[in-house]
Amino acid sequence: MLKIKSIGNVTLSPDGSRAAFTVTEIENDGDSKWDYRYVTRLWMVPTDGSSAPRQLTTRDNASQPAWSPDGKQLAFTRAADGKAQIFLLSLDGGEARQLTKYKYGASSPRWSPDGKQILFACNIPMADLIKDSVLNPEGKIPVWPYEKPGFDRNEQLRPLTAKANPDGSIEEVRAYLNNNVTDKKARVINKLNFQDELNINGDLGFIHFFVTGTQPGDSPVAVTHGFYSFASAGYTPDGKQLVLSAHIDSLQHPNRALENEIYIANADGSGLRRIIGKDKMVYSSPTISPSGKWMAFQVSETSFVRVPQLAVMPVNGSEKDIVYIPFDRSKANITWSGDENYLYITAPANGGFPLYRVNVKTKQVEQLTDYNSGIGSFDIVNNKLVFVKTEVASPFELYLADGSAKNAKRISSFNYDWVKTKQLSFPEKKTFTNDKGMTIEYWMMKPANYTPGKKYPVVLEIHGGPSAMWGPGESSMWHEYQFFCSKGYGVVYCNPRGSGGYGEKFLRANINDWGRGPSGDVLTALDKTVKEGWIDTSKMVVTGGSYAGYLVAWIIAHDHRFKAACSQRGVYDLSTFFGEGNAWRLVPNYFGGYPWEAAAKANLQRESPITYVQNIKTPYIIFHGDNDRRTGFVESEMLYRSLKVLGRPVEYVRHPNASHEITRSGDNRQRIDQMLRTWEFFERWIK
Repeated sequence: MLKIKSIGNVTLSPDGSRAAFTVTEIENDGDSKWDYRYVTRLWMVPTDGSSAPRQLTTRDNASQPAWSPDGKQLAFTRAADGKAQIFLLSLDGGEARQLTKYKYGASSPRWSPDGKQILFACNIPMADLIKDSVLNPEGKIPVWPYEKPGFDRNEQLRPLTAKANPDGSIEEVRAYLNNNVTDKKARVINKLNFQDELNINGDLGFIHFFVTGTQPGDSPVAVTHGFYSFASAGYTPDGKQLVLSAHIDSLQHPNRALENEIYIANADGSGLRRIIGKDKMVYSSPTISPSGKWMAFQVSETSFVRVPQLAVMPVNGSEKDIVYIPFDRSKANITWSGDENYLYITAPANGGFPLYRVNVKTKQVEQLTDYNSGIGSFDIVNNKLVFVKTEVASPFELYLADGSAKNAKRISSFNYDWVKTKQLSFPEKKTFTNDKGMTIEYWMMKPANYTPGKKYPVVLEIHGGPSAMWGPGESSMWHEYQFFCSKGYGVVYCNPRGSGGYGEKFLRANINDWGRGPSGDVLTALDKTVKEGWIDTSKMVVTGGSYAGYLVAWIIAHDHRFKAACSQRGVYDLSTFFGEGNAWRLVPNYFGGYPWEAAAKANLQRESPITYVQNIKTPYIIFHGDNDRRTGFVESEMLYRSLKVLGRPVEYVRHPNASHEITRSGDNRQRIDQMLRTWEFFERWIK
């Protein structure tokens, strides 16, 4: 796990001769023997294959590289004085120089087509935006309701002139109370979405875009305004306009609105007008063609359990001009070809993350890479395609190919050299048809030292989401699969109903059925593997995180075949999850309502593992991060206490300061701890 180097942010120079990208690796944290840190640096490689990649930055955590139009400089972001700022690196040599020192930070740099300005984003807290004399010279406050009870006109947001005094007038007391919030002695919550990933948060912030010149000391100028957030912004090819993505609604608090629209404005932000938008619809990911004539984007209903549609329209068109391109997969990384004949996209599908090419005229979707690998970041210029590929043989490498992904050549060795010295286990793909007539794909991996005729323990691995998808092209589980196989275990995993990568009907097949149906799919995958004859059925264990932590609890409350089980950062009582998890909208989207509504209440009780806790007898280890607000850590506390009261063999592990992302991007010592502690717990029961 500590050796894996991950690659991302691939971007080709304007002439396609060079590719810049980031490499994230794990290093010892100072002099500590046991603690580690992530470090991200910029690299570059020529696309003619003449030399190996070379490192461009040596200081920590450089990201988001962006080429200047003349190909002579790279803009990128790096932390400075605690905030992300933009730096410029000349490809002629020398150290990077800091461009911005903006008080709100600066990220996501994009050059103007003439190379004279850089567009960037930053997040501005509402309290600062209200009092910022440059960004809000008129001292405006939001028109939409802030939802603080008793203040119908948002008057409490105006700066107080009274002196703070706890024994004074009502205005002086309010000033005193505001000081307590400023000094972090109190947190006042009025917004609907009050949990972020690590904590509760009563503050509101807005993402806005700015432009700055390319010389240090140039002052940023705002090109977006108001008490709204802008999801994206980019120049049209002539540099005269900006295409933006946002939801602008003066009637609704931003937490209430799920819609999103696409706008166009002059390059200085003036003349903002909506291109496309509609009630209860999300229009996102606008991408302008090289000529500036066409716009590709995605559109979906506001329901979370949908596959967005890919669409193309003239930039100066309207809704009647939209052309939809049928492709029943979740699309990402929309990129135009230089001749505007194709759109390149990646999408999860059948256990892989292939690269696809869409013919804009015929609407035909061509799969360019296979299901046994995953294509991450990529870019294409002048028929040169550079992409990051994950496969079982190596977790991340950089490849060069032509525009049809033919003649692909590996042009990096960040993981290849050390991985080839290891003994790997390769998955074997199988399928079956479930009770809904759906084809379920699953994979089995035999132990690294597999000997025919012997019996081995097996770990059933389950993915979260529930709309995630696993397969040979999935990078985040690469090390865990290989770890268990190296320890003499087989591994079985599958994509049950409700997974992504198989279309919208499959995605929605677990609506109001998180437990019985999906558990039937994963257990059938295990049963099918058992029939292969190499599994010791007295030594079967099961593990999973997030939704899969839920499903593990459901399974062991209804099935007692496993010698031990592990749930990580799971959800166990759907009614309380509605209150304590920032992913709370899964409740109405999957179960048809809210915990106080009779029909939904019955659904939530039926589908909650805690309802069946008295049936859990399997030895069980439960993990949760102290600061996991996506699912909420009280979920695991309640499950653990219930099992402890019942006298069941249960162990509970909390990781201090850890978020929901602990196993993917968390503290590396804690990542190691969780994986080893899971294995150690399993070993107690299968020996």
